[in-house]
Amino acid sequence: MGISELRQIGGQALKETDEASSLGEELVRSGKISKSDALLAQLVGRHCDTSIDRILSAEGLASNRDLLEAHAKRLSTLHLSAEDLENSTLSETDVDPREMIKHGYAPLDDARGGHVVATAHPDAFREMAGSLPIDLAGAPRVIAGRHNLQNKIAQAHRTALTQGAHSRVDEGESCRTWGRRMHSRLTGALMGLGALAGLTIAFPTLIFSIIAIWASFTLLVTAIMKTSAFISAITGDEIHKRPREDELKDPLPKVSILVPLFRETEILHALVARLSTLTYPKCLLDVILVLEEEDDTTQATLAEIDLPPWIRAVICPDGQPRTKPRAMNYALDFCEGDIVGIFDAEDAPDPDQITVVARRFQQAPEDVACLQGILDYYNPQQNWLARCFTIEYAAWFRLILPGMARLGFAIPLGGTTLYFKRAVLEKLGGWDAHNVTEDADLGFRLARHGYRTEMVQTVTEEEANCHLWPWIKQRSRWLKGYMTTYLVHMRKPALLYRQLGAWKFLGFQAHFLTALSQFILAPVLWSFWLVLFGLPHPLDPVLSRTALATIGSLFLLIEVLNVVIHVSAVAGGKNRSLMLWAPTMHFYSPLGAIAAYKALYELVFKPFFWDKTKHGLSIGVASPLPRPVLDGAADFP
Repeated sequence: MGISELRQIGGQALKETDEASSLGEELVRSGKISKSDALLAQLVGRHCDTSIDRILSAEGLASNRDLLEAHAKRLSTLHLSAEDLENSTLSETDVDPREMIKHGYAPLDDARGGHVVATAHPDAFREMAGSLPIDLAGAPRVIAGRHNLQNKIAQAHRTALTQGAHSRVDEGESCRTWGRRMHSRLTGALMGLGALAGLTIAFPTLIFSIIAIWASFTLLVTAIMKTSAFISAITGDEIHKRPREDELKDPLPKVSILVPLFRETEILHALVARLSTLTYPKCLLDVILVLEEEDDTTQATLAEIDLPPWIRAVICPDGQPRTKPRAMNYALDFCEGDIVGIFDAEDAPDPDQITVVARRFQQAPEDVACLQGILDYYNPQQNWLARCFTIEYAAWFRLILPGMARLGFAIPLGGTTLYFKRAVLEKLGGWDAHNVTEDADLGFRLARHGYRTEMVQTVTEEEANCHLWPWIKQRSRWLKGYMTTYLVHMRKPALLYRQLGAWKFLGFQAHFLTALSQFILAPVLWSFWLVLFGLPHPLDPVLSRTALATIGSLFLLIEVLNVVIHVSAVAGGKNRSLMLWAPTMHFYSPLGAIAAYKALYELVFKPFFWDKTKHGLSIGVASPLPRPVLDGAADFP
């Protein structure tokens, strides 16, 4: 509840307040706000873990300049304007520039050769000053805008901050060293292909038999895992029922949302409109639109939009690799929240999503460091590809992932509608800037360091990739990232085993090896349809037709199982009309084989290349309008 709502309560709300804060009193004396609004801001502050100035700013009751001048007056110090700050000189210090950006302060040289510390939040700075060098902790304070301070520090330490975004993750858990090994990758790939081709020519039946056995084995493992997760999802208790607000006493925390953007001019206005429907208190919401420095078109479009005070842009300096995780690493230190969430440009989240997440974090055990929401699509009726993509996502996020989590496996993350405890995210070094599926990688890094991910009952709708070649490019990036993630974490298998434990280690192997094998070896499995149609098969010299027919029948049974899972995934919600399309998923899956071969090529020649997904393909076909809050709208099956 904000001040505007409390005003409607009137005198009853004011009876619950004490005296206004010193900042509020200064604003009242200067005529910037009324006495009642100062008291109501104090009341809001009891239920929200934030400062009075942020409350007043988010409610539009005081400008940033008014707040900074009020701080300066009550502390009898100077207020530095943006121009004053631009003309000042940063002091040389050993303090990490990321820490200065994070806490919003900057040491400046004064006219006498000493230091002053500029800060936008003098009260918060006082609490942390004890951790600073003595010459800074005891330095006089002046007041300046937080974002102006952050920008000045970022400009002065551009090289260090850019390098930090590139190499934030520990080298032993990153793939960034692969950029120096092009010759080794190419040599290894050519030798492997040459050996496989030579053996196939020399022993065609034997090699095909070995490949077919492995493909069949991984298909069977996939079926067992899917069935187990499916049964666990539909028979388990409802995940984390939403508590009533009157059962929760702790103040709501600050939440930062990172929205990486790159050439997203078509949907920027829709994005801001969707973000504005979020019901989380705006004084606790810190939305950062992360832009690339060389993306002039998106910057120009954004400049035309009147952003509310709780949405701002952070521009990531140009550098390599130009990837989403590198941009998020750079923007992480600009966040103000204790929880950090991720949205994509086309996302349409449940309006109450952040409240659900914040309350779950307050209830969850300490080792829960990440909450993953459900992803859905708002354009499933656009064409066949969009329908199949929607069915696939429904099965994955509503059945398979919740089932895997209930079974105790570590789960790969989904890229968006992700929320992290900021302290844990910083401890692990954020995202691997070079991994093109930074989400899946981070999910297993969390598990390796003893943290858990939970599924949470909230939905974000996205735009289904509904054109064939863009779909293949997107899927090839995901599969290349899966290959990369597996190879990175398997550098030291014994260490991985000790960190994950036997059960999660087994799940890791089963998840990655089966997924990749199924896509790469799909043509081998397709060959068994020849048996069902009575046609010759390459394994006829090795196996009897009865044995081959048995294997073919098993594959047919697994296809039926897939149809059951896909039908169940869409049966209970707004996409139930897609049930009739579930059998056509058999023709959708082979597209992944094309993407897999593209991924293998890029793994050798372009391991860090980010094949960007184009958004806005559904504009004019599907209208992703902001959605009202509906009780139970995000229930699991």
